[in-house]
Amino acid sequence: MTNTVLDALKSRRSIRQYKAEQITDEELNAVLEAGTFAPTGMNRQSPLMVVVQDAETIAKLSRMNAAVMGQTEGDPFYGAPTVVIVLADSENYNGFADGCLVMGNLMNAAYAVGLGSCWINRAREMFETEEGRAMLRAWGIDDKYTGVGNCILGYPDCPHPEAKPRKENYVVRV
Repeated sequence: MTNTVLDALKSRRSIRQYKAEQITDEELNAVLEAGTFAPTGMNRQSPLMVVVQDAETIAKLSRMNAAVMGQTEGDPFYGAPTVVIVLADSENYNGFADGCLVMGNLMNAAYAVGLGSCWINRAREMFETEEGRAMLRAWGIDDKYTGVGNCILGYPDCPHPEAKPRKENYVVRV
């Protein structure tokens, strides 16, 4: 079966090397809009997306993310010029799962408009710190929100990675 959506889902890869050039507002808005159309439990649309394009704030986020891993050097955001932080409503039973679906939509939409993306973990740990909580409060975000993931976006500065073979027994039919 040939289908452009299915082909795109099979072709998208995580990108870990970016050009310094900022993405366009049109590209960003298309990706964000796709995030707002992710399925959510009971259509509550509980996640929040925080867009960061300021280099100084991204550097701070990168440092916070690296600290979770016990690192003081390196950039876990791989030089991406845009970070979309997805937050979940911790009071919503489906909040974290809803946020994960938003992350998936963001990454697939990024590929659809020609951008690279990668899910960077440790958002929960970043925003559980006092520094992270203060950052959320400064952005006007309620304390009930917790980190799901950091979706980095930008123009790839590397060849498109090839797919690795799918594992045996990935699917169990009952």
